[in-house]
Amino acid sequence: MIEPTHLVSTQDPISKGIVAVVLLGLFALLTLEKAHRVLVAMTAVSLLWLVTYLTPYHLITFEDSSRALDLNVLLLLASMMALVAVLKSTGAFDWAIARLLKGEGATPARILMPLAWFTAVASALLDNVTTVIFVTPIALGLARRLRVSPAALLLPVVMAANIGGTSTLIGDPPNIMIGSGANLTFLDFLINLAPPVLVMMFGLEVIARRWFAADLAAGVAAVPGPGADAPTVTDPGLLRQLSVICGFVLIGFLTHGVTGMPAAVPATIGAGAALLAQDIRYLRIHRPSHHERVHGILDVLEHQIEWATLVFFAFLFIVVGAAVETGLIGSVAHGLESGIAFGQNTLGLGPQGVLLFAAILILWVSGVASALIDNIPFVAVSIPVIREIIPTLPGDAGVLWWALALGACLGGNGTPVGASANVTTLDLMAREGTRITFAAFTKFGATVAGFTLVVSCVWLTVHIFVGARETMVGTLILGIGIGAIRLLRRARRPAAGGLVR
Repeated sequence: MIEPTHLVSTQDPISKGIVAVVLLGLFALLTLEKAHRVLVAMTAVSLLWLVTYLTPYHLITFEDSSRALDLNVLLLLASMMALVAVLKSTGAFDWAIARLLKGEGATPARILMPLAWFTAVASALLDNVTTVIFVTPIALGLARRLRVSPAALLLPVVMAANIGGTSTLIGDPPNIMIGSGANLTFLDFLINLAPPVLVMMFGLEVIARRWFAADLAAGVAAVPGPGADAPTVTDPGLLRQLSVICGFVLIGFLTHGVTGMPAAVPATIGAGAALLAQDIRYLRIHRPSHHERVHGILDVLEHQIEWATLVFFAFLFIVVGAAVETGLIGSVAHGLESGIAFGQNTLGLGPQGVLLFAAILILWVSGVASALIDNIPFVAVSIPVIREIIPTLPGDAGVLWWALALGACLGGNGTPVGASANVTTLDLMAREGTRITFAAFTKFGATVAGFTLVVSCVWLTVHIFVGARETMVGTLILGIGIGAIRLLRRARRPAAGGLVR
């Protein structure tokens, strides 16, 4: 029996060039949206394997491809999708949104920011794609009921989803990838990024109210409808059990530094417990036949988990793995190092200045790139680059991870193709017969993205020159102070409806 020869990836210029062309083609096709992203990624991997096994240029073998898959990211995403699906079956989300319309005088201006804040918080605790899936139809219904332009509600909502998702490990797919690649915990993200996100949300409120002032003023106040229009929690018992399960999952995220469990472990355990609880409660009431067993795990597996997204991630990891194996990532990292060194020599920067220059460079490059292409493939390529650069820089160079997370997540607001939440929202709107043009989205999105990236620059500067803990406390105090002022101003207004400015 002839033993198969183990191929080793070649690192010559031609191999790097082939992988670079495949990557650029992948980015271009994803941006143009001429084919489904899974088909694009699968084709890219197929090309890499064809070249590897049929030519002298070995880009990435099947064995190396399996090692390139990030099981932590894949299982975390799948588990959170399953957990949210069970939670959604209780009617809790519809009930929470319905509370926004409780009482008289629910004008578009009064609804806008509570809806945006709800979306931001839900995106931080779940993930922004899952959040917009259930918030978008509700927001469209609110727009029809309030007789206001759907864009006036939906655009701030999707911006809030991306901003809120920036604050936690599980809030945005790029953060999941960064956390796994840099070994950062849920608590690391929450402590460092939640305070600046709080300030950004208040900024979003100001921008949205001014931008859509005419649309909001043209709307009407909602009149409370009959009981059928006020959704209730359909399964309070299951919701109570899920509250306990979600609490344990959150504890698992927060105690990563003690237990050593990757984020996928408590998420998978929680998803399993949620599905088990749902199934037990179902069987207490029903006696289904074999063909009727479509509840619980079968329904979740077949309809609630976005398998296309998970498959896309898997193929994407393989493409990035080829860039690592052939040395392309190393070459890009060395080029970025040279750019940082050039800035240091040209501007005469000290150690902290060099670190700030590198952080801002990464922030804006990732921000602009993520607005032009989907931020997921960009972050996948950037993670190994940042990992190689960090040891070459002085001081706490780990701040580069925060620069990458801020740039990728916030820059994604710039265009409709910048983030998965954007694409998902526009697809859901199109199904309901509502369309927002590329130009209209980009005009508002680029304004919000530019504002949040400027806030990020200030935050990075203070973080590097003052210190992480002091920056966290100061930013948190600033955010709370702004919130308190807003609440005091709102409390002094008369209770009557009208445009809230």
